[in-house]
Amino acid sequence: MHLAVGGLQRETGAAPTSLRSEMTTVELTRFKVAPERVEELLRTRPGMVAGFEADRAGFLQATLVRLPGDEWLDIVHWRSAEDFAASRAKGPNRPDIKAFFDTIDALVSSEEGTLA
Repeated sequence: MHLAVGGLQRETGAAPTSLRSEMTTVELTRFKVAPERVEELLRTRPGMVAGFEADRAGFLQATLVRLPGDEWLDIVHWRSAEDFAASRAKGPNRPDIKAFFDTIDALVSSEEGTLA
């Protein structure tokens, strides 16, 4: 399911109560996408989320936020830091995940934290 609230786009994954765990790891990735590729980014997003749900242990949900200046913020919730690290090691290992990653022109920043 895909929800849009106040300019935020949220793809649902696991039940929202799973996000309340003190150990939930949050991945914050800021990146740039050229204006002519935005449609492709949005078109490939559901496939990327489905790929994560099928292939990434501990994936809980992802929220995509459009920022000014051709920048985007992806907020991804993981059950644990270990699950996030395992996902990162896999990279774009599936065509549905790679299609989304390929729309990204530049990585601006990437951070990891714990849900408070």
